[in-house]
Amino acid sequence: MTTAVLINLKARRGSQRLARTVRSHLPEAPLALTHSLADAHRFIAGLHDNQPDIVLSGGGDGTAVSLLNAWDRTRLPTLGLLPLGTGNGWARSTHSPPFAQAIRQVARHRARPWPVKRFSLVEVEGTLSPWAGTGWDAQVLADYHRVMGALPAGAARYVGGFPGYMVSLFGLTVPKMAIAPRTQVRLINLGSDALGIDRAGKVVPVEGGGAGEVLFEGPVSVCGCGTIEEIGLGFRAFPFAHAAKGRMAARVYGDTALRAARNVRKLWRGEHPFAHDVHFMLDKCRMEFDRPVDFEIGGDIVGQRTSVDFSLAKEHASLLDWSRLAA
Repeated sequence: MTTAVLINLKARRGSQRLARTVRSHLPEAPLALTHSLADAHRFIAGLHDNQPDIVLSGGGDGTAVSLLNAWDRTRLPTLGLLPLGTGNGWARSTHSPPFAQAIRQVARHRARPWPVKRFSLVEVEGTLSPWAGTGWDAQVLADYHRVMGALPAGAARYVGGFPGYMVSLFGLTVPKMAIAPRTQVRLINLGSDALGIDRAGKVVPVEGGGAGEVLFEGPVSVCGCGTIEEIGLGFRAFPFAHAAKGRMAARVYGDTALRAARNVRKLWRGEHPFAHDVHFMLDKCRMEFDRPVDFEIGGDIVGQRTSVDFSLAKEHASLLDWSRLAA
């Protein structure tokens, strides 16, 4: 049974000292300490001829998404997510423990196969990810990195995460969004007949929701598609992600940033129903915007877009189920 380990040194809790923990418990495991995506690609290229049973991804959701997409899609590895990033939504969905505890659990495991959870994936612009979207969530992520970058060296490790996210949200993002013109979005179904979520949270057919139909048109604060409920820091952005098999959750929240800020706790918990909030279960769709918007895939900003196609990927991700491993 072989294990490989990648640690993203640019992740919020990534550091050289973590390598000592790996070496003390997994002395034979290939180990990479990376500063860039190019470093990760070189490491993966060296593993292709002898693919490990499992690859431990030390970083945030963006690290895991990059690692997954660097692999040949016909040979996607089992990933064990080690939460060293800011949000760690995907890692939380696998009940990942702290780094040292996780390494000890992997070192003790002797049985085959590894206990895994399979996750559906969204494909956007040729990239596989558990979620992607835009709106004030993408803007606050950009503002968060701006705030963390302005702090003295080392300070981000102590004030990052949820406190830093809230400072960014209320200190930068909400004031900017309050005076910015509202973005308009058109959500078009491109696949199977659309399913929706009623006020009771039940999956229902959408009347007139066939391929080519406009499912929603109007102002948007945040929107996107996902196959996991939480996208990080406890934010349940897609509370109905698992409501319909063979579908991804598409969500459009259209209230103002100021009202969203006043209801941030309810939004964070994924409460339903909510004013100006619509949910669909789709397998392919397009979102068109009336102006360029910041767009993120799996927690990483990838630039601005005026139109994005989302589809439910044919591939699945196999992630180590830490709760079953511990048991």
